[in-house]
Amino acid sequence: MVSLRLLSAFFAAGTLVQASNHDAITNNHAQHNARAQRLSSRQSRTYNLVNSAEGPNFFDSWTFMTFDDPTHGLVQYVDRDTAFANGLAYVREDGIAVMRVDNTTWLAEGQKRNSVRVHTTKSYGQGLFIADILQMPYGCSVWPAYWSNGANWPQGGEIDIIEGTQNTTLNQSTLHTTPGCTLDPSNQNQEAQSLYDNKFTGQVASTVCDAAVDNNTGCGIRSNDPSSYGIGLNKAGGGVFAALWNEEGIRIWHFARANVPEDITNKTPNPDAWGAPVAFWSTNTCPMNQYFTDQSFIFNITLCGDLGNATFNTEGCPGTCSAFVTDPNNFRAAMWKVKYFRVYQ
Repeated sequence: MVSLRLLSAFFAAGTLVQASNHDAITNNHAQHNARAQRLSSRQSRTYNLVNSAEGPNFFDSWTFMTFDDPTHGLVQYVDRDTAFANGLAYVREDGIAVMRVDNTTWLAEGQKRNSVRVHTTKSYGQGLFIADILQMPYGCSVWPAYWSNGANWPQGGEIDIIEGTQNTTLNQSTLHTTPGCTLDPSNQNQEAQSLYDNKFTGQVASTVCDAAVDNNTGCGIRSNDPSSYGIGLNKAGGGVFAALWNEEGIRIWHFARANVPEDITNKTPNPDAWGAPVAFWSTNTCPMNQYFTDQSFIFNITLCGDLGNATFNTEGCPGTCSAFVTDPNNFRAAMWKVKYFRVYQ
C-alpha cells in the first residue's frame, strides 16, 4: 500500500515537472521569437550605394600619399603626378585601375624603389565595402595590402582585408586595435553555412588584436582558399572581397571570379545570402563602437619592411631582401589591377 507521504511526494514532483516543462516551452518560444525578430531585421536590411571608385574617374576617390613608409619598407611613395607620369598609376581603356611598383630602374642596395600608396579621400562609418580585384601584387620582397584604418592609429582601429608577403598563396585578414579587443576562436567552423551561424570558415592565426602585443601581430584569420591571394588569385581571374562592418562585428568574404554572387554584380548586395564568411570578429569580444572609428581605405605596395624582412628567407626567397630590391626585373608582377571599390551603407 502506497503511503500518503509517497503519494504527496509523487504529485508534488509531477507538479514540478509540469512547471519545469512549461518554463522550458515558454523559454523556447521566447528564444524563437527573439531569433525570428533578429532574422527579420537582417532580412529587411538594404544597402545603398554611397560611393563608387571605378572607370576613368577611379583615382578621383583617392589621395596619393608621399610620407615615409611607416612599416620601414624600401619604397618611396610618390605623388599623383609622378605616379601618372611614370606609369605607376593609370586607368586602362577598359576602365581597370592599375597601381604598380617601378620595374624599370636599377638601384643601389638599400635605395628605395618608387611605389604607390592611395587612401580614400573620404572616411566611412559602418557599412559594406566591396572591391573587385583582377590582379594583385606578389613575389619575393613584395608586401601588398588592401586595408583600412581610423584616425590616430591604433585608437581608430585597423582592418586588413587582403595582406601577405612574398609568394604566399593564402590571404590573411587581421584587426589591429588598442588593448582589450580579441578574436573568439570558438567561432571558427569550416562547416558553417550561413551568416546567421555567427561563425567563420578560415583558420585562426592569432587572437589578440592589441597592436602593442607581439610586435603588432594583431588578431588574424587565414583563408583556406589558394585562390584568395597572389598568383592563385591572379590565375583564377581575380576575385571579389566584401567587408561588412556593423553592430554585430566585422565579416569578410572572398569570392573567386567564377563564384561572385549575382547580387554583387547587379549592385544589390545581400550578405544574408552569401553563406558563412571567411573571417568574423564578433562585437562580443571586440565592441565595435569602442575600437573602431570612421575608416579610410587604402591600397599600397611596400617592399621588405618589418614583415617582409622577417619572412623573406623563411618563404623561400634567395639572398637578402634589400639586395633583391635592386633589380627591376623582380617586380613585373608587383601591381594591383582593380575593377572597382564600392561603398554601401
